[in-house]
Amino acid sequence: QVQLVESGGGLVQAGGSLRLSCAASGLSFSNYNMGWFRQAPGKERVFVAAINWSGGSTVYADSVKGRFTISRDNAKNTVLLQMNSLKPEDTAVYSCAATTRSWYLLRPERLNYYNYWGQGTQVTVSS
Repeated sequence: QVQLVESGGGLVQAGGSLRLSCAASGLSFSNYNMGWFRQAPGKERVFVAAINWSGGSTVYADSVKGRFTISRDNAKNTVLLQMNSLKPEDTAVYSCAATTRSWYLLRPERLNYYNYWGQGTQVTVSS
Protein backbone atom coordinates (compact mmCIF):
# COMPACT_ATOMS: atom_id res chain seq x y z
CA GLN A 1 0.00 0.00 0.00
CA VAL A 2 1.02 3.62 -0.42
CA GLN A 3 2.96 5.09 2.48
CA LEU A 4 4.24 8.62 2.94
CA VAL A 5 6.50 9.10 5.95
CA GLU A 6 7.67 12.55 7.00
CA SER A 7 10.76 13.27 9.05
CA GLY A 8 13.01 16.15 9.98
CA GLY A 9 10.72 18.16 12.21
CA GLY A 10 11.79 19.54 15.55
CA LEU A 11 12.28 22.61 17.69
CA VAL A 12 14.21 25.54 16.24
CA GLN A 13 14.68 29.19 17.14
CA ALA A 14 13.24 31.94 14.99
CA GLY A 15 15.54 32.65 12.07
CA GLY A 16 16.76 29.07 11.98
CA SER A 17 16.37 26.36 9.38
CA LEU A 18 14.98 22.85 9.09
CA ARG A 19 14.78 20.39 6.24
CA LEU A 20 11.77 18.11 6.09
CA SER A 21 11.80 14.87 4.16
CA CYS A 22 8.93 12.73 2.89
CA ALA A 23 9.76 9.16 1.91
CA ALA A 24 7.26 7.50 -0.39
CA SER A 25 6.70 3.79 -0.93
CA GLY A 26 4.11 1.60 -2.62
CA LEU A 27 3.75 3.87 -5.64
CA SER A 28 5.53 4.85 -8.85
CA PHE A 29 6.92 7.97 -7.29
CA SER A 30 8.09 9.64 -10.50
CA ASN A 31 4.47 9.68 -11.74
CA TYR A 32 3.20 11.60 -8.72
CA ASN A 33 2.87 15.28 -8.05
CA MET A 34 3.73 16.05 -4.43
CA GLY A 35 2.68 18.68 -1.95
CA TRP A 36 3.38 19.92 1.56
CA PHE A 37 0.67 21.23 3.85
CA ARG A 38 0.69 22.39 7.45
CA GLN A 39 -1.80 22.57 10.28
CA ALA A 40 -1.35 24.76 13.30
CA PRO A 41 -3.22 24.02 16.56
CA GLY A 42 -6.86 24.96 16.26
CA LYS A 43 -6.54 25.91 12.60
CA GLU A 44 -7.29 24.33 9.26
CA ARG A 45 -4.71 22.51 7.19
CA VAL A 46 -3.24 24.90 4.62
CA PHE A 47 -1.09 24.64 1.54
CA VAL A 48 2.65 25.26 1.76
CA ALA A 49 4.27 24.11 -1.48
CA ALA A 50 3.93 21.63 -4.33
CA ILE A 51 6.13 20.15 -7.03
CA ASN A 52 5.19 18.33 -10.19
CA TRP A 53 6.25 14.81 -11.10
CA SER A 54 9.45 15.86 -12.88
CA GLY A 55 10.50 18.59 -10.47
CA GLY A 56 10.29 21.10 -13.26
CA SER A 57 7.41 23.11 -11.82
CA THR A 58 6.76 24.34 -8.30
CA VAL A 59 4.11 26.36 -6.48
CA TYR A 60 4.38 28.12 -3.11
CA ALA A 61 2.05 29.76 -0.67
CA ASP A 62 2.69 33.49 -0.44
CA SER A 63 3.56 33.12 3.24
CA VAL A 64 6.61 30.95 2.49
CA LYS A 65 7.85 32.32 -0.84
CA GLY A 66 11.53 33.17 -0.70
CA ARG A 67 12.02 31.21 2.53
CA PHE A 68 11.00 27.63 1.70
CA THR A 69 12.15 25.45 -1.19
CA ILE A 70 10.52 22.23 -2.32
CA SER A 71 12.53 19.66 -4.27
CA ARG A 72 12.42 15.98 -5.08
CA ASP A 73 14.73 13.07 -5.78
CA ASN A 74 12.91 10.54 -7.92
CA ALA A 75 15.75 8.04 -7.59
CA LYS A 76 15.23 8.02 -3.81
CA ASN A 77 11.43 8.38 -3.81
CA THR A 78 11.78 11.46 -1.64
CA VAL A 79 10.43 14.99 -1.58
CA LEU A 80 12.14 17.64 0.53
CA LEU A 81 11.10 20.93 2.05
CA GLN A 82 13.97 23.22 2.96
CA MET A 83 12.73 25.83 5.41
CA ASN A 84 14.87 28.88 6.11
CA SER A 85 14.30 32.07 8.10
CA LEU A 86 11.70 30.30 10.18
CA LYS A 87 9.16 32.32 12.12
CA PRO A 88 7.03 31.39 15.14
CA GLU A 89 3.98 31.44 12.86
CA ASP A 90 5.50 28.55 10.90
CA THR A 91 4.83 26.31 13.90
CA ALA A 92 2.58 23.47 12.76
CA VAL A 93 2.37 19.82 11.86
CA TYR A 94 3.71 19.46 8.34
CA SER A 95 2.34 16.73 6.10
CA CYS A 96 3.21 15.60 2.61
CA ALA A 97 0.69 14.47 0.05
CA ALA A 98 0.72 12.72 -3.33
CA THR A 99 -1.45 12.59 -6.42
CA THR A 100 -1.43 11.62 -10.08
CA ARG A 101 -4.04 14.25 -10.97
CA SER A 102 -3.16 16.73 -13.67
CA TRP A 103 -0.71 19.42 -12.59
CA TYR A 104 -1.83 21.93 -15.20
CA LEU A 105 -5.60 21.41 -15.27
CA LEU A 106 -6.23 21.27 -11.52
CA ARG A 107 -5.11 23.20 -8.45
CA PRO A 108 -2.21 21.71 -6.47
CA GLU A 109 -3.00 24.17 -3.67
CA ARG A 110 -6.25 22.41 -2.85
CA LEU A 111 -6.53 19.66 -0.26
CA ASN A 112 -8.79 17.54 -2.46
CA TYR A 113 -6.20 17.52 -5.25
CA TYR A 114 -4.29 14.80 -3.37
CA ASN A 115 -5.02 11.11 -3.00
CA TYR A 116 -2.53 10.11 -0.32
CA TRP A 117 -1.33 11.74 2.88
CA GLY A 118 1.38 11.19 5.43
CA GLN A 119 0.93 11.41 9.20
CA GLY A 120 2.96 14.56 9.57
CA THR A 121 5.94 15.85 11.50
CA GLN A 122 5.88 18.59 14.14
CA VAL A 123 7.77 21.82 13.54
CA THR A 124 8.01 24.24 16.44
CA VAL A 125 9.65 27.64 16.06
CA SER A 126 10.43 29.50 19.27
CA SER A 127 10.67 33.28 19.46
